[in-house]
Amino acid sequence: MEGAVLHGIRPILYTDRLEESVQFYRDVLGFELNEYNADWGWASLGCGMVEIMLSRPVGNKPFDGSMFTGSLYITCEAVEVIWMELKDQLEVVYSLEEFPWGMREFAVYDLNGYVIQFGEMVN
Repeated sequence: MEGAVLHGIRPILYTDRLEESVQFYRDVLGFELNEYNADWGWASLGCGMVEIMLSRPVGNKPFDGSMFTGSLYITCEAVEVIWMELKDQLEVVYSLEEFPWGMREFAVYDLNGYVIQFGEMVN
């Protein structure tokens, strides 16, 4: 990949609950809806420098719910403010904690079962 330049990553999360997922990311997490196409079964949302796309499953492979084996790790500022806003609204994976690698973070599930982590560097 010598000479190639990568500009970012925008995950596409599959869901069979597209409209509800758009509302979740917009109303609960504060993302803005950038684009929505019902015919394609696709949406793009953003918040600050973070962009996420949502899509109905494509192709003829069976969809059995969220299949992502990792998590979405969102770096942020004021992680405690975000924690206080979300901790009672969402299912918590782990509570706000400071880790030896210099991050203060927590993790929650979105309505599809995807894990979202929010982390802030500790000075």
